[in-house]
Amino acid sequence: MSGSGERVDLRGRQALVTGAARGLGAAITRRLAGAGASVLVADVRKEQARELCEELDRNGAPGEARFVELDVRDAAAVADVFRELEQDGQAVDVLVNNAAVDVSKPIEHLTADEVTRVVATNLLGPMYLCLETYRRMIARGGGHIVNILSTASNRTWTEAGPYSSAKSGLRAFTHTLFKEAQRDCPGIGVTGIIAGGMETPFILERFPDADVSLLQSPDVVADTVLYALSVPAGSAVSELVVVPRKEPSWP
Repeated sequence: MSGSGERVDLRGRQALVTGAARGLGAAITRRLAGAGASVLVADVRKEQARELCEELDRNGAPGEARFVELDVRDAAAVADVFRELEQDGQAVDVLVNNAAVDVSKPIEHLTADEVTRVVATNLLGPMYLCLETYRRMIARGGGHIVNILSTASNRTWTEAGPYSSAKSGLRAFTHTLFKEAQRDCPGIGVTGIIAGGMETPFILERFPDADVSLLQSPDVVADTVLYALSVPAGSAVSELVVVPRKEPSWP
């Protein structure tokens, strides 16, 4: 890949990435650490997250990575993470809400627990993280929030009811947060990234026969995150779209 991290200097800044242990989250973590950021690798997958941190340390990434066990659905746990960071004199300068799950079933076969898990992970979790992060960024006068969206936030298809509903809601929340940041603090960036299909476990575990030629590398989306962080303070990137050339669900 292009190594966009070379054009973005994140030294002295701390990022928190959710769902960071694998797939897109791991790609974003690698890019941020490569650009010099200290990265909090937030996930429920302990072993994979720790392995990623060890990989970055072993490969000499400019920024360090540290595992934080976090289930984004737990609002109290999210608040505890930020309280502990404050007690240690640390702050989150960049938040990337990436954690996501999906249950691909016809609506008639969905259970209430499945709907709750998808909506809580993909919508409520990012909102909890934003609530804790945004008010602190206002107090400090700056920061950047990146919410990973989906083509499902703009349209939908069969077997995508909870997922599309959650991602559409997150897109609306992101747009609202962008408008409030314009009003409240010009030093805060808010960007939603609509990402098309990627060659990651998120798709391949559910659809093992998927045609990977129709998917894009998660590194491309990770580079898009870095681009959002590179924009000068006088400009703002509210939303970016990055999809495979043959993306079937866009526009």
